[in-house]
Amino acid sequence: MELRDIEIFLTLAEELHFGRTAERLRVSQARVSQSIKQQERRIGGTLFERTSRSVRLTPLGDRLRARLDAGYREIIAGLDEAAAVAQGRVGTLTVGALDTHHQDVAAVLDLFRQRHPRCELRLREVLPTDPFGGLRAGRVDVGLLWLPVREPDLVVGPELFSERLVLAVAPGHPLAGQDRVDMEDLGDYSVVYPDGPIPDYVWEAHTPSVTPAGRPIRRGIAVATLAEALTAVAAGGVISPIGSGSAASRLRRDVIFLPITDGPTLHYGPVWRSDGETAQVRAFLQAAADTQKTT
Repeated sequence: MELRDIEIFLTLAEELHFGRTAERLRVSQARVSQSIKQQERRIGGTLFERTSRSVRLTPLGDRLRARLDAGYREIIAGLDEAAAVAQGRVGTLTVGALDTHHQDVAAVLDLFRQRHPRCELRLREVLPTDPFGGLRAGRVDVGLLWLPVREPDLVVGPELFSERLVLAVAPGHPLAGQDRVDMEDLGDYSVVYPDGPIPDYVWEAHTPSVTPAGRPIRRGIAVATLAEALTAVAAGGVISPIGSGSAASRLRRDVIFLPITDGPTLHYGPVWRSDGETAQVRAFLQAAADTQKTT
């Protein structure tokens, strides 16, 4: 007996009307009649008593309905669950981002939650000095990282957002009295540098190693987190470019943020392991793409 025939039988057993059954299943009434006749021939007994006025189950039909109903519901539940897993509608997705950048993709996260309420969405912070560690260790499924990313084991999606750089200086620093600075100013002072496994080419997009005129930008104190960078800046020994979004979320009395007129723009996009493209990751990427279309 085919699954569709079981569905027809159970629906007719509930509706007790060939026309309503056909309408409910969106098939012809002839298809319903044909299916029931085939089942009765196969079983060798009558499942329904039909008259011009009514349809009712025979004792044999009632017994078959009782046996098939629970099994059919379990099969449908299993198929629905398998489809939900395949489409990323259940399970867990862990999204990693730098500092407060979850806010920059809030619309993507909201759309993902709306579409997949049964999928648990977890958010984790990614250290700027170790952007790929969580991905490679499996702690993060998809990271929202600054670009470029040129790693053979990682896949990069389309850009989702960007931000300008500002310069963090202490209130007593010689640059603190200026309304704005340019990248050439970085050649006169020491800047923080990353204490972590971030590739040089990634950090270069954030803090170049030379000024536009070719002067080297000196490395000062090594830091692992944004909090450490701002603490080092507040002490007065170093300065540091940081993203404008992070600066807006970390306003403090002992650090001043100055616009950089010609500073690089930081670009961010989704990054995931080439062997870790799950249904949940694809669902997140689809939510990101659909959100981009409406902005």
